[in-house]
Amino acid sequence: MASPVPRSASGGRDGIYHKEHGPSPPRLRPIRSLPDVCPKEPTGEGRSLCNGPSVVAEHDRWTVYSSKVNLPAALNDPRLAKRESDFFTKTWGLDFTEMEVMPSFYLPNITREHFGPYLQEMSQRERIHERCKTICPNKDDVDAVSSITNYDKSRAELEQVPKIFMKPDFALEDPATFNTVLPWSHFHSAGGKSIRDGASSKLLQEKLSHYLDVVEVSIARQISLRSEAFFHAMSSQHELQDRLQETQQAVAILRSRTAAMDRVMCQGPLWALRSSLTRNNCVKLHNKLKLMAAVHQTQPTVQLLLSTSEFVGALELITTTKEVLQQELQGIHSFRHLGSQLCELEKLIDKMMVEDFSMYARSDLSRSLKEEPQVLEKVHKPNAASSKERLESLVFGLLRQRKLDFLDIYSDEMIIAARSIVTQCVADSVVLIEQIDTEVTFKLADQMRLMTFPQWFELLKNIFECFLLFLQRIKATLNVIRNVVLEVLVSNQKSRLPAEASSGKSGQEASQGPLVLQGEAELAYLTHEGLFISDALNEAQQQQEAGSVGQDQNSTVGFRTQTGRVETADTDPPSGVTEVSASFVSSENMMPTELELNCVISSIQDLLYKASDVSHDRCVKVLTARAKDGSLERLNSTEFVSLSQAVEGFVRDTEELCGRTRLSLRGELQNQAKRFVHRFHEERKNKLGLLLDNERWKQAEVPAEFQDLVNSIADGKITLPERKTPGPDDRKPAEFLLVDGQKYAVVGTVLLLIRIFLEYCQCVNDIPSIATDMLTRLSDLLKHFNSRSCQLVLGAGALQVVGLKTITTKNLALASRCLQLVVHYIPIIRTHFETKLQPKQFSVLRHFNHITKDYNDHIAEISAKLVAIMDSLFEKVLSKYEVKAPMPSACFRNVCKQIAKMHEAIFELLPEEQMQMLFLRINASFKMHLKRQLARLSVINDGGPQHGLVVVDVAFYTENIQALKSLERLDLNMVEIWEQKR
Repeated sequence: MASPVPRSASGGRDGIYHKEHGPSPPRLRPIRSLPDVCPKEPTGEGRSLCNGPSVVAEHDRWTVYSSKVNLPAALNDPRLAKRESDFFTKTWGLDFTEMEVMPSFYLPNITREHFGPYLQEMSQRERIHERCKTICPNKDDVDAVSSITNYDKSRAELEQVPKIFMKPDFALEDPATFNTVLPWSHFHSAGGKSIRDGASSKLLQEKLSHYLDVVEVSIARQISLRSEAFFHAMSSQHELQDRLQETQQAVAILRSRTAAMDRVMCQGPLWALRSSLTRNNCVKLHNKLKLMAAVHQTQPTVQLLLSTSEFVGALELITTTKEVLQQELQGIHSFRHLGSQLCELEKLIDKMMVEDFSMYARSDLSRSLKEEPQVLEKVHKPNAASSKERLESLVFGLLRQRKLDFLDIYSDEMIIAARSIVTQCVADSVVLIEQIDTEVTFKLADQMRLMTFPQWFELLKNIFECFLLFLQRIKATLNVIRNVVLEVLVSNQKSRLPAEASSGKSGQEASQGPLVLQGEAELAYLTHEGLFISDALNEAQQQQEAGSVGQDQNSTVGFRTQTGRVETADTDPPSGVTEVSASFVSSENMMPTELELNCVISSIQDLLYKASDVSHDRCVKVLTARAKDGSLERLNSTEFVSLSQAVEGFVRDTEELCGRTRLSLRGELQNQAKRFVHRFHEERKNKLGLLLDNERWKQAEVPAEFQDLVNSIADGKITLPERKTPGPDDRKPAEFLLVDGQKYAVVGTVLLLIRIFLEYCQCVNDIPSIATDMLTRLSDLLKHFNSRSCQLVLGAGALQVVGLKTITTKNLALASRCLQLVVHYIPIIRTHFETKLQPKQFSVLRHFNHITKDYNDHIAEISAKLVAIMDSLFEKVLSKYEVKAPMPSACFRNVCKQIAKMHEAIFELLPEEQMQMLFLRINASFKMHLKRQLARLSVINDGGPQHGLVVVDVAFYTENIQALKSLERLDLNMVEIWEQKR
């Protein structure tokens, strides 16, 4: 369609513009020649052969106008079914969203009116321009029309040529093609008209000549268009031929020089290399003979090592000899029997090591425990670089032979030694006691039961000490065994990567210089028949590495066997050396695997645990033998605490020594502790019951020692004080017990109760294992005190038990205050027991919550009882109240007198806050009964005479109540006695 924008036809110089009304005619680009990619002929100036365009650098700088597809075309692609909605977001992210662009405030809003003057001015010029354009056509249009005309003309001429001449398979040999091109039917017609045939043949010849001219003209035209490229290709062909000739001459010179170098430098050194190869073969033969001589001395050297108990050295020598027979001396006839002889010798060494280890364990565990707990028998070799213990040598040899069950031998000997320890300790103790006749009493258990507790306790401590020394000795021995196993494990881990170590070594040797592989590498270069010389160098390097490894092994064997060669020189060495069979394995394979070594390490730790278990089991039998007749139950608390501390100390020491918690000895102590706790609790519960049955519920004086006891509890010491030597004490007993700044009026039973639960806490400190049982018993004791005191005071049981005439308000207030003191100490007791319990045992602490609730309910019942006493008094007195003179009335006088009497009885017992709360409840009861009586008498607050009389009585009551101590600021709120007006 026509462009809506006016354009200038001549650059706008004449100021005339016109608008195109129709589509412009199609323009064909002129045919361009191919690019110049061939070099020109050489000119001899030494400059570049090609002045054509570069195939690397860019010809034109790319701009946005070089783009072939614009954004509207991409968005309106007709091949898509619908426009993509995520065209921008899929490339630039979700943050790229369409948003409205706000117009700039700095640009005016342009409308069509702004272009009005311009359009009026240019309309006349546009008309002139269109008229001139019609009269004078454009030059480009004329050129385009002429080129189109020539192109159409040539194309029309080519189309006159039949298509058969254009086919690629055109061949006149084909009869069909020949008949088509030369139709003979025209030449031999039925009439035989020769004149007509001659005209036809002449016409055909002219037609073919015309076709030939048309094609030649077209070909000439195409050649003229591409002539420049053709000539460039020809010049490049000449230059290529010159370059090839120069290259041929250079190759000929290089070949002649190479032949001269081979003749001068290579043929001469061949003789030296052949001599070097012969020398290396002689050295290898000499090394092989020395290795055979060293292997020949193996058996005498092994016998010498066994005579000095060097099992490890003998086994190592046997294993190394087997490796040498298998790797270096395989197939030698003179050594055919040596392999079987070494196997039999190895089996003999295995039996010797097992027997020696058994004897070592027996002698180590049966020697006196009072000696230093060190490993038995150090073997010092003055000729050796370092000293090795006999045990290490035995363990290493057993591990080397995979005799991993040697720990079972040590375990059996350990159990036998543990049994003998108890027997020996009892026998040593009985000898010192004249009262025990060993001829009459044979059994160890009976002998221990005949001892007194101090004698038996000394025996038990002696047994504990012996077992600790026993465990220390076992641990020292097992540590030596563990260290040997760890050394073997570390050596296995280090030898796990021999390939990497050898590759690193070869790389280091290669980096030091090329002289390492000089001899064999050069020989391989000369004799190699392969295709690549690098293969020969690699083979020579591998042979050199294998030779160095073999030479190291040879030197090792020679060093080991030459040690005993001088001493065994006078001995006839055996002459049989065998061909090693395929069943022989290297020492690396003989050593246990990492999994087996880890199992041995765990077995060593389990053996230490087993030693601890055996020791505990023997001690448990000592305890059960003593407790069979119930003697441990009859111990006093001091003796049982001493026993418990001794057992706990032994258990703790064994746990630190062996690293394992054992429950058998603690369990037996726990059983004895339960019997002890039962008796301990029953004694104190009975004692508390007797004290409560004899309690008259009167305020008792507080001795100074009980005040000191309470002060120590406040300082965080939940223990019984040390007993002081009896002597005169100048401090007088106090009237109240001071606890955290508060005064507590108490009875004598509560003072003793405080000392009793401190005894429970002290017992838990001494024997932590009975904390749970002791907590349950202490809870039972506190419940017993609460329930029994409730029966005696609130239930009036003291009237029959003690013979009290009545339960007074003072008795009630004193009982409440005693209960409050116990409630004060319950959280302290709970915290103390919480530190002694395991986290999984914290559930038993809920007993203290129940006890605290029961005590608080009991205190609330006592307060309710005090209020109920006054409530019954108010109901009795106020039911007779009448509103009449004189004032104040006798009824109110009696009420104030009873309240003052009650206040006097409990004032010194209860604190101020509790007094105020109690009298507020009493006042509420008084107001309720007074309000009920006034309603019955129909007295209202109408300002009448009766209202005035009641006001006087109420004022008298208020004045008397507020005159009491601690009740001055009490808000009585007497307005509530009147009925609210509706």
